[in-house]
Amino acid sequence: MTSHTEVAVEGIRHLGYPDYFRVLIAIFKVCGAIVLIVPAFKGNIKEWAYAGFTFIFISAAVSHTVVDGFGVQSVFPLVILAILAGSYVTYHKLRNS
Repeated sequence: MTSHTEVAVEGIRHLGYPDYFRVLIAIFKVCGAIVLIVPAFKGNIKEWAYAGFTFIFISAAVSHTVVDGFGVQSVFPLVILAILAGSYVTYHKLRNS
């Protein structure tokens, strides 16, 4: 898992978060990805997964901006958030048709 690489460990440490936070976020991301990918999950559980990823990506952008200033590290999570937003809109269009 990429959350256990030295780059990931140092990245979380650099932002000032404890090491257990890295593991917690990795678990939440894997669970959220499964919920978003598997069609059997519907309704509120998917909404919570989308919300969780939104919180994670916004928090990542804010954390990088506060620690390192505004730059690529701050923008990248927002780009991924835009892709997630497209997925969310598509999910609702397919669900309502």
